[in-house]
Amino acid sequence: MSDYRKLSVIMPVFNERKTVAEAIRRAREAELPLEREVVVIDDGSTDGSGEIIDRLRDSTVRVIRWKDNRGKGAAVRAGIEASTGDAVVIYDADLEYDPRDWAAMLRPLIEGQATVVYGSRFTGERRNMMFWHWVGNRFLSLTTNLLYNTTLSDMETCFKLLDGELARSLRLEASRFEIEPEITAKVLRLGHRIWEVPIRYAGREVEEGKKISWADGFPALWELIRHRFTPRHMIVR
Repeated sequence: MSDYRKLSVIMPVFNERKTVAEAIRRAREAELPLEREVVVIDDGSTDGSGEIIDRLRDSTVRVIRWKDNRGKGAAVRAGIEASTGDAVVIYDADLEYDPRDWAAMLRPLIEGQATVVYGSRFTGERRNMMFWHWVGNRFLSLTTNLLYNTTLSDMETCFKLLDGELARSLRLEASRFEIEPEITAKVLRLGHRIWEVPIRYAGREVEEGKKISWADGFPALWELIRHRFTPRHMIVR
């Protein structure tokens, strides 16, 4: 059994006034076998999200605030660097993902079966996404499998759980949504096999506030290709 005592929840927030309070509540109340800290990165929100976050700040909720929007990748990197947990999970504030799934994701980590666990949207309960989003996700997962000799069903999932020491050792550079393939590519290049766990998923679409679009697929593809040939010593700090 591995010695994991604290989970750091990395929550990037950009203009999520309608959902951020509920997202923080769910992160606080999810039943876990570990202590937790929630690191909220207010990425230049202009819709009042910051004021809501301030009201919820306490001993378990830490806040990093930027005046300007720097992008999800930059927020995730800052959250990982500020984390103190033995394990780290990325958790968006849009309520697409359910923190009740963290306990199942933590099990392989705690039992020493994995150092990286992904929550797969395609093997668990879900509200089906729009067709072209599904196509894009499947294409990027297939590309990952071909390049890195793996069998991931959901490379683009935002529920990524990593050993804390490993997460903080990665030399991450992405500033936008390409943080997802960058993390995946680098942990696979280092030889870590990714464990997948079925999760619940209630996806949003653009009219509901979803920010990622088909255009973000091109940088994601480039990240997968270029890191396949990045020397391993350049992947870690």
